[in-house]
Amino acid sequence: MNHYDDIGKLVLRLSVGILLLMHGLFKLMHGIAGISALVQANGWPVWMAYGVFIGEIIAPALLILGLLTRASAVVIVLNMLIAVYLAHSHQLFHLTKSGGWLLELQGLYLFGALAIAFLGAGRFSVGGARGRMN
Repeated sequence: MNHYDDIGKLVLRLSVGILLLMHGLFKLMHGIAGISALVQANGWPVWMAYGVFIGEIIAPALLILGLLTRASAVVIVLNMLIAVYLAHSHQLFHLTKSGGWLLELQGLYLFGALAIAFLGAGRFSVGGARGRMN
């Protein structure tokens, strides 16, 4: 593996982590009433709505740092699968007016995190390239 591979992993971790963290911080400041309603409407216990803070604040922060990277990426993948199921499943096969997939944003977070789960953190991380779960 060369130096550029580690830079690529850093760019991927930072982009997925920072962009998703912004969504989590918004929910932290403005509440999760909409998510709670979706969770309840699907017959799930309302406390499960608070999992969004794990998937959109804690896991992205760990990605940014490069700590428990693979596990954090899997948490984000699960978070995005649940988000698509609860809020966007009716849009799964729809396109935007300009021809893009309607779920581009959710797809980029999901598949970006999946790539990180397979690639790991790289050496530009707090946990190091060979760190546990990195």
